[in-house]
Amino acid sequence: MNPGRPVPPPLAKTISLDTAGSEPSTGVLAAAYGATSPVSGLVPLTVARREPGEDDVEIAIEFCGLCHSDVHATRGEWRQPPYPLVPGHEIVGSVTRVGSAVEDFAVGDRVGVGCMVDSCRECDSCLEGLEQYCERGNVGTYGAADPRHEDAVTQGGYSTAVVVDKRFVLRVPGNLDPAAAAPLLCAGITTYSPLRYFDVEEGDSVGVVGLGGLGHMAVKLAKAMGAEVTVFTTSESKFDAARELGADHVVLSKDADAMEAANRSIDVIIDTVAAPHDLNPYFRTLRLDGALFQLGLPADDMPPVSPGLLIRRRLAYAGSLIGGIEETQEMLDFCAEHGVASDVEIVGAGQLNEAYDRMVAGDVKYRFVLDTATLQEPSERADA
Repeated sequence: MNPGRPVPPPLAKTISLDTAGSEPSTGVLAAAYGATSPVSGLVPLTVARREPGEDDVEIAIEFCGLCHSDVHATRGEWRQPPYPLVPGHEIVGSVTRVGSAVEDFAVGDRVGVGCMVDSCRECDSCLEGLEQYCERGNVGTYGAADPRHEDAVTQGGYSTAVVVDKRFVLRVPGNLDPAAAAPLLCAGITTYSPLRYFDVEEGDSVGVVGLGGLGHMAVKLAKAMGAEVTVFTTSESKFDAARELGADHVVLSKDADAMEAANRSIDVIIDTVAAPHDLNPYFRTLRLDGALFQLGLPADDMPPVSPGLLIRRRLAYAGSLIGGIEETQEMLDFCAEHGVASDVEIVGAGQLNEAYDRMVAGDVKYRFVLDTATLQEPSERADA
């Protein structure tokens, strides 16, 4: 579709988030879209962002990626969230104000915010730069109680502005397209982190299971690291797409002969599939000391893993969750250096509900990104 900025949709009834437990109302009013119940769909909202403190950065949001987890969250499919809920944790925008103690960012800088906006900053994980594994629980970009701000519920990036502590703001390199950079803050770091943990380098062989929003980033990043990449897919229709992304080999995973031919050919597998599936055939493709990283989170139980497969080749089966702030910045710099970005389709506010339905149907190649210029002006007085 045309990546230009379409005309904003007509205003629907606006609902304020200026209620107990929500963002304080002393700062900027921001236009937003979010859910008011599991069945409301996404509707126009007005968010009251806090006045920036001495460590805060105020950001005018330009683009926000749509993640499949946003669908689950707003529809209450994982848990009952605090409504109203503004989703969005792949935020790119420009700095509009900084607090008195902020030295690394200035007005006009292009910056990003990913999946978390705070952590305890004191536990071993945080001190090691692994804030995503904070032992007290990190503060998610939306739908989370923020203990440093009176347990206000965080609201996400489907909005025109946000205020975030400087420690959780990222610098977006100038040569990255801002819309295509937005999904890097979730899909990019989620796939980059396990590749770096396994020290993937030139000459290694990487397998990617699934070719969606995460999978296409895994292919691009592994290739940029110099790896030989094999995509495993259940659909022959994805063969050409995988090769266009740079895959060296494509294997139809439901073809037993093709899987047998891939035996002992892979060093590390990045599994991005979020539906239950049998992992044992993929373990057979791993070499001695290989590893399979599970990134997809199925709602139902997976088929059991055969311990014998792990034991006979000293294989590792691991999980991985996004990345810490330092590693996320490293990923953005790596992508800028190697010309890596997400393949995106830009949508306006009036297309958000359709985009959600298309994500569920798998009808996106490969990530949707919201152009926040299509949001309505924030209401000075919101109707209840």
